[in-house]
Amino acid sequence: MGKGCITATKYFLFLFNLLFFIFGALIMGFGLWVLLDNQSFIAVLQESSTTLKVVSYIFISVGSLSMAMGFLGCIGAIYEIRCLLGLYFTCLLLILIAQVTAGVLIYFQRDRMKHEMSNIIKGMLVNYTGQNRTTEHTWDYVQRTMKCCGWTGPGNWSENVWIRNSSVSMYPCSCRNETLPGTDVKETGLCEHLSNILPVYETGCMHSVEGWLLENCGVILGICVGVAVIELLGMILSMCLCKSVVQEDYTKVPKY
Repeated sequence: MGKGCITATKYFLFLFNLLFFIFGALIMGFGLWVLLDNQSFIAVLQESSTTLKVVSYIFISVGSLSMAMGFLGCIGAIYEIRCLLGLYFTCLLLILIAQVTAGVLIYFQRDRMKHEMSNIIKGMLVNYTGQNRTTEHTWDYVQRTMKCCGWTGPGNWSENVWIRNSSVSMYPCSCRNETLPGTDVKETGLCEHLSNILPVYETGCMHSVEGWLLENCGVILGICVGVAVIELLGMILSMCLCKSVVQEDYTKVPKY
């Protein structure tokens, strides 16, 4: 391989590793969002969903390792260090395997996750008190913004302990349909109503929530595909550069 070709390969590999570092940061950020977010529907699932936590930890691990490998690949490419390039290739292969594993896990566990999500939400509706709990306030936010009530419908709320044992007609305030006559609109908690015909939304939140999840998963899937393409190109370029380097010259390693 000519010197000019080696130089071009070296800087192409550096560029790919820079992009790889950025995509790794995005994947790690998504994993942290799933694990720590308390302002979206994800917060409702965090407390009870083991599968969701496992997937989030996989994304965090893959993202952080991708960032480290991006940095390692940049150093190996610029200074043409064969051992770093070989290590970089091996780690890229392991990251790619981990990403495929996470994707397969999500795909084959999707029905289980859907069933688990349904049970978590229905259990939360049964024990809902309207107090200062993150999951309850998040679900109130979901019902208000998506203009829905319950999981499959407002009938899910009839199993709520407080509503079932109350002597007056009650409903979740976040289900309040403002187009219908009734009491003042409140954002959280349980509201009283004089009539048995409750001023609430008639549709459940299941389809709206599933659509929201699919929309966000599509964005993450696009990022993961982009990372996989960069990984494959990085592996090819690293091997080409590694073969072109005749021997290791450790005097090129930067000293700090």
